[in-house]
Amino acid sequence: MASKPGILTNWPWKPLGSFKFVILIPWIGHSIYSFIWVERDPIQYLICPFILVRMLHNQIWISISRYETARGKSKIVDKSLEFEQVDRETNWDDQILFTALLYYIGYMIFPMASNLPWWRIDGVILTAILHAGPVEFLYYWLHRALHHHYLYSRYHSHHHSSIVTEPVTSVAHPFAEHLSYFTLFAIPMLTTLFIKKSSVAALYGYVFFIDFMNNMGHCNFEFFPKKLFSYFPQLKYLSYTPSFHSLHHTKFRRNYSLFMPMYDYIYGTVDKSTDVIYETSLMRPKESPDVVHLTHLTTFNSIYQLRLGFASLASNPQTSKWYLHLMWPFTMFSMLMTWICGRAFVLESNSFKNLKLQCWLIPRFKRQYFSKWQSKTFNNLIEEAIVEAELNGAKVISLGLFNKNHQLNERHEHYIGRLPQLKIKVVDGSSLAAATVLNNIPKGTNQVLLRGKFNKVAFVIANALCKKNVQVVVLYKDELKELEQRINTSKGNLALSPFNTPKIWLVGDEWDEYEQMEAPKGSLFIPFSHFPPKKMRKDCFYHYTPAMITPTTFMNSHSCENWLPRRVMSAWRIAGIIHALEGWNVHECGDTILSTEKVWEASIRHGFQPLKNILTN
Repeated sequence: MASKPGILTNWPWKPLGSFKFVILIPWIGHSIYSFIWVERDPIQYLICPFILVRMLHNQIWISISRYETARGKSKIVDKSLEFEQVDRETNWDDQILFTALLYYIGYMIFPMASNLPWWRIDGVILTAILHAGPVEFLYYWLHRALHHHYLYSRYHSHHHSSIVTEPVTSVAHPFAEHLSYFTLFAIPMLTTLFIKKSSVAALYGYVFFIDFMNNMGHCNFEFFPKKLFSYFPQLKYLSYTPSFHSLHHTKFRRNYSLFMPMYDYIYGTVDKSTDVIYETSLMRPKESPDVVHLTHLTTFNSIYQLRLGFASLASNPQTSKWYLHLMWPFTMFSMLMTWICGRAFVLESNSFKNLKLQCWLIPRFKRQYFSKWQSKTFNNLIEEAIVEAELNGAKVISLGLFNKNHQLNERHEHYIGRLPQLKIKVVDGSSLAAATVLNNIPKGTNQVLLRGKFNKVAFVIANALCKKNVQVVVLYKDELKELEQRINTSKGNLALSPFNTPKIWLVGDEWDEYEQMEAPKGSLFIPFSHFPPKKMRKDCFYHYTPAMITPTTFMNSHSCENWLPRRVMSAWRIAGIIHALEGWNVHECGDTILSTEKVWEASIRHGFQPLKNILTN
């Protein structure tokens, strides 16, 4: 929002929220009717498919931009992107809706828009000339006017709130500003239409060209090869580069041009550092992380909720969305791609204190980790990621979700044994996960029920509770026997469940979730599992999986980690960061466990905060 919002700031359909596209239903219905019963005019029946093409085009740019900026190679502006900017730019599809509406209305009121040829070379050339002349010239002066204090504070400051640009930043403008831009862009389209030189290619191609150039100019990574300008030196007057426009977002009163910098050169508003920034950005190497967190996909729809997926979904906790089920063809295609893509890749980059942090994704889904015949494949993927992280300069790699599954090479002692020269420290985060669960248990608790599959974290929790004389209760004799074999404690601290079931349940993976129905009213379920339990009781409370709130100095936080709230991070991921900050020269995997008190104290000291006050029911 601008600092002093002016009239026509909001889009007319803002009250409709996510249902805004329903306003196109009558037009789409009429288009379908005409296609079947009247005539098949491409200008009309292509409007709806063109909406989808433009959305896909924008999404491709978003994904590529976020991937490249996460790698750091050729990044232009190295500043933090936060949730506030993502929220501000979630309405990027409003201009697509607006264009479709104008196309439908234009088709209805302009008879010459009917039955246009697919291609006319003279019309395409005229469109290009009109864009380079009137459109670029008028836009340049309109843009300079928008930087006048009166208009800037009421309109254009909304766009310039984003210093670190993303492709969709290009269309993050108030409605009134979009009206002025569409008026300019209508000059080539209406001119060619009125003189009967227009075509389907000219009308749709021009809008696609605008989308492409807008996305390119705001992608925040430079990719124009230097040789291109050495072979064609005049090109710098005819086409801007991402670094050229990025300077406009950092210097504000320089580099005003739309897509063709020639008017900045003519009127002397080119920033002096333009060439230097271009060369510096182009030569910038990919970042060398200090800490790598290795995760994987969860549900089949989680691919859309990644940072590289839909930005609006990635910026909120992972939940099921009905419309994602309609995208099953793309989901099936993504599943196929996970088989083809055979290695981990950079998903996200952050910075905290003096550390460069990266999150890498193994392109495999949760269900695939349960397939025994794929164990060797997963072992190879994880081992390759560990080796690559070390080659990239990482000091610590933390293992997230099922990447630390005990069924894979005996909790990763295999990797350490196979790679004795390994300098990078492998951290499974069990100690901090256990410490987080222990600190989530309400004070004064004297009895807890332990459910689910017992793992390293479960034994650490049970052992710590027994030392505090908190009774750990289980439901079955074989579970009690397993605990007694692993935990050395006085008689009575481990017991079978009494008639009155405890109200504090510690739940892990692979437990019968229907056991929740036996819990007393008001029970608290605290998971030590990787995945949250299914919420089946409205009269009970559920804690998040082991996690902590990140400090305010944790930078570039604009996506949620799976189902966790904003600016909340899993304990397993935090463990790797703490390991690096403290400089602990030891692996934490296999049977090795660090002191829960030690890692908890270090986490609090470095600014991470517990999630005690965040409960759901």
